Amino acid sequence: MIHIKNHKTLTELLRLAAIVMIALVIGFVITASVSKEPVRAYTALLTGPLPRVSFAHGVEITNLNRFGNWLEESTTLILLGLAVSLVFRARQFSLGAEGQVLLGALAAAAVAVKAPAPFPLHLLLALGAAGMAGFLWGLIPGLLKAYLAVDEIVCTLMLNVIALQLFDLVLLNWLRDPSAGFLGTAAFPASAVLPLLIPGTRVSWMLVVMLAAVFAVWFLMERTPFGYALKMVGANRKFAEYGGINARRVIALSMAVSGILAGLAGAHLSLGLLKRLTVSLAPGLGFEGIVVALLARNDPRGVLVTGLFYGYLRTGAQIMERSSDVTREVVLIIQAVIILLITAERLFPPFQQWRRTRNDGGAIAIDHEFGG
Repeated sequence: MIHIKNHKTLTELLRLAAIVMIALVIGFVITASVSKEPVRAYTALLTGPLPRVSFAHGVEITNLNRFGNWLEESTTLILLGLAVSLVFRARQFSLGAEGQVLLGALAAAAVAVKAPAPFPLHLLLALGAAGMAGFLWGLIPGLLKAYLAVDEIVCTLMLNVIALQLFDLVLLNWLRDPSAGFLGTAAFPASAVLPLLIPGTRVSWMLVVMLAAVFAVWFLMERTPFGYALKMVGANRKFAEYGGINARRVIALSMAVSGILAGLAGAHLSLGLLKRLTVSLAPGLGFEGIVVALLARNDPRGVLVTGLFYGYLRTGAQIMERSSDVTREVVLIIQAVIILLITAERLFPPFQQWRRTRNDGGAIAIDHEFGG
């Protein structure tokens, strides 16, 4: 059994490596068709986020800020990917992370500005408020879905609109700094700001919190009764209820707990990166978490890897846009092509069939019959 599992992992890694190479080649072709210096532009995409180490005058590290940008992007994306994967594991398609990010950032900002306290109590209160805001905003569609059979896609999309309006209302009427030259709060006091982990960057201790969250979500899914119930409800809700699982409670809690992670992602944006709250807070970022979760197939350990990969791709794309003649639209096309090819389940079908035949002993015919 261990041999089969290791063999499946190896073949899957080989498939992904081949798909990534094909995607990168296609991306270079697109770059070459629009750029006068395609090699330079594509090099910026692939190596831009990496730090440079020089030994000319001792050990000197440059481009540390770009490396920091990669970790900053990845930290937020991984938290959002964990939030989405928790809901997807129960076969619920929630799109509410966007609103939970906004309200998490708003709650953290409200505590930072309006509830002074010494460090680290002030910071812990702000993080707790962010997590609680996300929890409550996730619990609403969870209860509506579980007890009133409200469609979770429509419900979470509409709640995102409400969250955006609440965000603007509270920020502009109660938290806004009138003396600032922009729509936002005053700079947060040091007691409410996430301490730096890597000097010279904005990488804060939220990176450690994110790693702890990866382990916590994995443990929750794989080693707890709630995680087992989550899998059973996702596999077959009627069978789970027949076995004594309270499917309604599982659905409601999965959405609520996922909101905590999305709320912490919002706190990372406000308390760690911006150190204040502005009216335009990373629009669309909540939907990026869906991409991360789908790439990882809702596995928390995979979310860590795919979040780092996707964050690297986003950071490299920004560097490519700034340092070459490739426009943002082309960068987004290249990014989308790479993601689409990686998520293509049926790329290399002969290879897939050979893998399943070896592992399942001829069960491929049955699997194909049911669209597997």
